[in-house]
Amino acid sequence: MGTFCLVLHSHLPWVAHHGRWPVGEEWLYQAWAHSYLRVVDVLRRLATEGRRDLLTLGVTPVLAAQLDDAYCLRGMHDWLGDWLLRAHGAATRHDDPALRRLATAEHRQASAALAEFEAHWRHGASAVLRPLVDGGVVELLGGPATHPFGPLLDERVRAFALQVGLTDAARRLGSRPTGIWAPECGYAPGMEDGYAAAGVGRFLVDGPALRGDTGFAHRVGDTDVVCFGRDLAVTYRVWSPRSGYPGHRDYRDFHTFDHPSGLKPARVTGRDVPPEHKRPYHPEAASAAVHAHAADFVEVVRARLSALAQRHGRPALAVAALDTELFGHWWHEGPAWLEAVLRALPAAGVRTTTLGGALEAGCLAEDADDRVWPPASSWGSGKDWRVWDGTQVAELVADGTEVQRLLLDAVDKGPRTLGRDRELDALASQALLALSSDWAFMVTKDSAPDYARDRAALHAGRVRELAQLLGAGRRGPAQRLAVQWQLQDDVFGHVDARGLRQAAAG
Repeated sequence: MGTFCLVLHSHLPWVAHHGRWPVGEEWLYQAWAHSYLRVVDVLRRLATEGRRDLLTLGVTPVLAAQLDDAYCLRGMHDWLGDWLLRAHGAATRHDDPALRRLATAEHRQASAALAEFEAHWRHGASAVLRPLVDGGVVELLGGPATHPFGPLLDERVRAFALQVGLTDAARRLGSRPTGIWAPECGYAPGMEDGYAAAGVGRFLVDGPALRGDTGFAHRVGDTDVVCFGRDLAVTYRVWSPRSGYPGHRDYRDFHTFDHPSGLKPARVTGRDVPPEHKRPYHPEAASAAVHAHAADFVEVVRARLSALAQRHGRPALAVAALDTELFGHWWHEGPAWLEAVLRALPAAGVRTTTLGGALEAGCLAEDADDRVWPPASSWGSGKDWRVWDGTQVAELVADGTEVQRLLLDAVDKGPRTLGRDRELDALASQALLALSSDWAFMVTKDSAPDYARDRAALHAGRVRELAQLLGAGRRGPAQRLAVQWQLQDDVFGHVDARGLRQAAAG
């Protein structure tokens, strides 16, 4: 019938040591508890049944660093314990029987999450993910270090960020990814040449970048690098602002809280229903919706593959790409839906595999005329760069340009030592943090924009301060700052600013 690939993109910016609530580390711990633990549990259980090539999992280097970080691991353990205590407290409240029933179920979930974390995650995510990768259960996608928007980067900085990210994945998981999730699916003509130079063989673009021709993977430009297009007809069936499954009336409402406990006692009920009028959440009704939506998705995939096969005269490909955080964090029932779909698709005759598996199955456009030269694009609003390069974020873009100039100037003018230069490495680390695409996204989408501006300004300010000290030859103060900042932002200990010189020379 055809081939289906599910790609999950897992990403959060570096939040460790940069605030807790309402913005900061709480994001990490919520996503970890409600999405990462639960999605990995689904994958592990399916793997024990002998299932392989389940999906393609992108984990950005900056997220992987936090999921392995000792400080974050301790914080997560504490958070899970607090969740358990909050559920326990809510279960003893006598003023709200519905909340007590919910709290009892939440207590079981918190207990299970704590047991899962203590059994499998205490040594970090790498120890959890590596068996899934080595066992062929998932294909791992890497990416640039701090998830910068590639089209806005100087070519040297872009190559450096990608090398740092790929090296980081190899250190954590034992192998260097051959595929990447380009941050925000951002693409500019010619980026495939940089991917080829870095040993990257495949990446994703959004469907409109291929004018909807997503039924096969395509070689890009004059390279052997392959791009896959996200099939919006399939992807938006799951997550669409207007009609996606998570907005169904019986699913748990993400935005409505019982503020004393922090639990979420309501169902969606209706798009325009205010929180105080939402109906109580009932797990049985939500479970019925999960099964109905899993069956619907299987039919959507089958119909799409059938239409593509008729159009092309041979079995084709459909790629659905979604944020991992959707499954559990934003959509409480998402992991249950995921498991149901991963079981139901093969039973319905649909080959379900990874991006690499799709290539092995012959899902590559074979004719020379099928090479593509995508336009400048992204998966953001308008499918262009406006989210990361629009008028709302003009100041951030200007700061990013300055950060890159200061970094490259400092590296080019710095001493040519045989060993690493701690101060230049710190400068590179702060520059990478300043260039995270998250800050512009949060400003454009009005999602904690003050936090985003403050974080971007903090790291850009550190780049300016350190670059000025290095330019003046004040190595002592520069060294003290580098040590101080490393205590807060020890993201990638292997960042070596000499790689920027190598990129220039190569």
